[in-house]
Amino acid sequence: EVNKMTVTVYSTPNCPWCHKVKDWLKEHKVDFKDIDVSVDQEKAKEMVDKSGQMGVPVTDANGEIIVGFDVEKLKKALKIE
Repeated sequence: EVNKMTVTVYSTPNCPWCHKVKDWLKEHKVDFKDIDVSVDQEKAKEMVDKSGQMGVPVTDANGEIIVGFDVEKLKKALKIE
């Protein structure tokens, strides 16, 4: 079941692509945890460790790391048709 997935979005408040990712997840009824890396240094480091880069958004969908707003990768990771 889709809702059993763990989805984390590393984002910043003023990043347009971050909002696109979160809106897309909401549209597809995917529960996710939103982490603001502009205020949380530890989580920012975690994001860089996972993705190898500083850019947001980074989505961790069940351990699959998706950088930016990549609909195809999100669909695949979340098993959404």
